[in-house]
Amino acid sequence: MIKLDDRLAAIAALVRPDKRICDVGTDHALLPCYLCEHGAEEVIASDINEHPLEAARANIERYGFTGRIALTRSDGLKDIPPCGDVIIAGMGGELIAEILSGCTFITPDTRFILQPMTKEPVLRRYLYANGFEITLENGAFSAGKAYTVMLVRYTGEKRDIDAAFAYFGKNTDKRYINKVNSQLRKLAMGDPVLLDIIKGETP
Repeated sequence: MIKLDDRLAAIAALVRPDKRICDVGTDHALLPCYLCEHGAEEVIASDINEHPLEAARANIERYGFTGRIALTRSDGLKDIPPCGDVIIAGMGGELIAEILSGCTFITPDTRFILQPMTKEPVLRRYLYANGFEITLENGAFSAGKAYTVMLVRYTGEKRDIDAAFAYFGKNTDKRYINKVNSQLRKLAMGDPVLLDIIKGETP
């Protein structure tokens, strides 16, 4: 049985197994293997580099999912067919935004599960400025660090968001809030305007 850490488990919990799924930047393909083990019908594991795909292929063979997981070398979503659920995780918020900008198959049913490692405010601002909406954010804690996992859909409504939402989003996990507060306190030392955002333990 495949074991996931809290970060990957939080991502997996948002995926719909009856949809075609793509894991962008799959690395070792542990998440696609886990999803197949738990009933996913069609999974694409993609990466821009051949070396991660070799590691992914080894894991797919190890867990017995050859033929059920399609390996694709792709720059982001450029060579990916339409999918219901798209996972973009384990990379910076700016790169996730860049990958989303290259998606050509967005429909009302398309959902994006995003897990930025850094620059979450950049990603949230991009999402809302380009017609996306965060419907849910969950906290995840792995290797001593707190993360956010976003469930996102496209609405076409473009709007600005305020600074507080850019930093905290819809995540109410105390560990994540405390991490962001700590980051903002450091920023506030050089920008007193941010002190209004970091008062209290919640945004």
